[in-house]
Amino acid sequence: MLPDIDRVSTIIREVAEAEILPRFRRLAAADVREKGPGDLVTVADEESERQLTRRLMELVPNSAVIGEEAVAADQKVLGRIFDDAPVWIVDPVDGTSNFASGKPEFGVIVAYAQRGETLAGWIYDPVGGRTATAMKGEGAWSGTSRLRTAAAAPLPAMSGVLSSRYFERAVRDHLDRQKHQLAHTFSLRCAAHEYLTLNSGKVHFSLYRRIMPWDHAAGTLMHAEAGGYHAKLDGGAYGPAEHTGGLLLAPDRASWIELRDHLFGAAPRTDRIVFTGSDV
Repeated sequence: MLPDIDRVSTIIREVAEAEILPRFRRLAAADVREKGPGDLVTVADEESERQLTRRLMELVPNSAVIGEEAVAADQKVLGRIFDDAPVWIVDPVDGTSNFASGKPEFGVIVAYAQRGETLAGWIYDPVGGRTATAMKGEGAWSGTSRLRTAAAAPLPAMSGVLSSRYFERAVRDHLDRQKHQLAHTFSLRCAAHEYLTLNSGKVHFSLYRRIMPWDHAAGTLMHAEAGGYHAKLDGGAYGPAEHTGGLLLAPDRASWIELRDHLFGAAPRTDRIVFTGSDV
């Protein structure tokens, strides 16, 4: 049985109002640290994940939580995705570097999965007060408005999310050349806001090198429910248990193939890096 989607939306909003927004643009130096080179975590990440974990597990007894910060402390937490019990996948503050810099492009992402399949997802924009939701087989929504992906378009008219920063240098240089033949590319450094933009039909595609589940489980479900097509860069299916291989989202399968071939068809021989290398 799936959780009440509105109740989960309320929990996410209340946690953001209590733990995230009061700290926005008010972080002290001691409130921010690096958990890895260039990888920030703040007290807002930690406290909001703690509260979301408690309240979501109370909502669905016997459920478990895969939180970004919990995984940073113990990689074995990722293994919960394969359990029979339902699992919440939580990114307590997506776009932490933006949040820490005082930029409004950050959000909260929550997905609900069981046996490696995403069944529901939520993306919340605390500053804008926007919530997008999806339940498998029931569409994707922003408030009372149904989300629809952009219609297919010729390559020169396509716009979308493309950041080459996590690719190997030779592939990065190739992508930087190829993207100039598209209408417009950008990166918000926040999967939450990028998915809100993509799934509302404002752009055509998104490309990702790193595919951790707290960034993509909810957004890919919304994208599929909004009518889009997505797959790993080798053409394989994406699911929340997949952590490697990159990800491309497009309006439909034909657009996906055309875009993938344009971006990578003549790329240097780096298949191991681009398609099956670690994205962690």
